[in-house]
Amino acid sequence: MQKLLTGISAFVFAAISLSNAALAQTKTITFLFTDDDQSYVEHMAALSKEFEASHPDIKVNFVSSGYDAVAKQLPVQLAAGKGPDLAKITDWQLAPYYLDMRRYMKDPEAYTELHGASLDQLRLPGVNDPQSINGYVASQTLNLPFINKTLFEQAGEPLPRPNATLKEIVEASARVAKATGVQIPFTMDRSGHRFSGGAYSYGSTYVKDGKFNFPDEAARKYIADLYAWTQDGSFPKEMWGAAGGSQYKNMGDEFVNGNVVTYLAGNWMVNPFQKKIGDAFEWTAINAPCADAGCYAMPGATAIVGFKRTEHPEAVAQFIEFLGSEKVQREIAETYVILTGADISDPQYKISNEDAKASMAVFLDNRKNVPQAAREFERMKGGTAVYQQIVQRMSQLIVGELSLEETYKNLEADVAKINEALATK
Repeated sequence: MQKLLTGISAFVFAAISLSNAALAQTKTITFLFTDDDQSYVEHMAALSKEFEASHPDIKVNFVSSGYDAVAKQLPVQLAAGKGPDLAKITDWQLAPYYLDMRRYMKDPEAYTELHGASLDQLRLPGVNDPQSINGYVASQTLNLPFINKTLFEQAGEPLPRPNATLKEIVEASARVAKATGVQIPFTMDRSGHRFSGGAYSYGSTYVKDGKFNFPDEAARKYIADLYAWTQDGSFPKEMWGAAGGSQYKNMGDEFVNGNVVTYLAGNWMVNPFQKKIGDAFEWTAINAPCADAGCYAMPGATAIVGFKRTEHPEAVAQFIEFLGSEKVQREIAETYVILTGADISDPQYKISNEDAKASMAVFLDNRKNVPQAAREFERMKGGTAVYQQIVQRMSQLIVGELSLEETYKNLEADVAKINEALATK
């Protein structure tokens, strides 16, 4: 019996030792993800588990956080050599921290063929190797106004025409709000990116001779109009004034609750809207607002990228190769109504809501209305800092801390400091 116990003890010890060795070999990577669509967040968590099941040597620590926290904290963490192994980002200025995964991937050529030119969006000139694979563009975005069609009908107000100016859209929204008693005629997310589509339509370019140039005359005119609309209640000042500094604030729930006539956001809201609004009221996206320079839809994108600070580059590459595969990208595109960077042929969007179908048609049609100046700006180092200063100074203007002239001067000084800092690096 003693021998038997000894034999069992030896077997158990060996099993424990093997188990410990297996645990020691497990590679844990942290995936930081953020999105306004909670069902999409949950789906990405499920995909992480699916990947783990087929890769028992890799553990994915899926972490979900709010956009503002990610935008503020991630750059600081990476600069200190810390942070996640991979993350969803909107800030192209994180390019110096990207991991080049080409040599770690099983089939980098097939991956490159699927994602094509979208991979160039991630690479900054002089920062990333032109052949590097740093991740993938998770979504292509455009900013356009959403309108509550039911409120327009109740007010007897015709819907804005396809080439309506921003001024006409805001004024029509104000008339609708007055006739229906709705609180908010017009609003947009508290974001420098959301602010900027109108600025380009007014004729602003943000960049001159390779440096940031803001606010130019066109931007000043735009800022003055936005300020006037906050003064007459067309663009309630509480929407931007309620948060401090450069903090991001999403206004989507106000639109869902029927409290907003017109809401400037992007195509990433189509899927949440079809789920949350249901048949409560009719809604749609409308064409890019026009102004002196044209009718411009502000472009943008999100990306999933790996970071070179990881201790497990092979694991990160395998996970991103899985997430960026045609099968997964098609599923995400069709389920969550997303314009992916991957070339997905004939996506069958799962849209049952007629308002969502109409909105996606408008977004797809407006892809031709992207200003080239915006594309150039998004690839310039320091662009995020410009956006942050726009939000901060516009908020100070709206709540009365700054006059219009003080706002212009402060923005000029802010941008000069950004240019100076970039010149010394």
